[in-house]
Amino acid sequence: MQINVSQLLKETFGTARNYKVNETVDVTGDGNDGLVQGKVRLFRTPRGILVNGSLRTRVRLTCSRCLSLFSYPATLNIEEEYISTVDVVSGTPLPPPDESSSFTIDEHHVIDLTEAIRQYTLLAVPMKPLCREDCAGLCPKCGHNLNQGDCSCPKQDIDSRWSELSKLL
Repeated sequence: MQINVSQLLKETFGTARNYKVNETVDVTGDGNDGLVQGKVRLFRTPRGILVNGSLRTRVRLTCSRCLSLFSYPATLNIEEEYISTVDVVSGTPLPPPDESSSFTIDEHHVIDLTEAIRQYTLLAVPMKPLCREDCAGLCPKCGHNLNQGDCSCPKQDIDSRWSELSKLL
């Protein structure tokens, strides 16, 4: 997802532009494109462009209990500064940014939000994704998805020392 910012780079510091986002982006880096929607606001800074926005997308995840694929809604609140690498007026190269991990504006004065969106999406995904809060998981003996009903495995006997706890279920 690319935005040409050459005109904004010629403006005074603090100038802002609003953009609507409605594009398909490979948000997880696995080749499965997802629709990203929302708004971003670009601010001119002394070093380049500050991108601030709120985006929504859906990510296909695997449930950590039942191993089913499901669609997870992710909200991304992006705030990143893109550093200029070329002076917009003279075309001369600028010194590289101090931070090696910072985002840059290319020599054609275009910012690419794809990598920032990918990184923010990875941060929005839960460490242990669940298809639903009450996911029953898989049967430890036969592997049947217990969300689809009980399996035919015999119920195991409960140790008498734990019988009082079974009443809580």
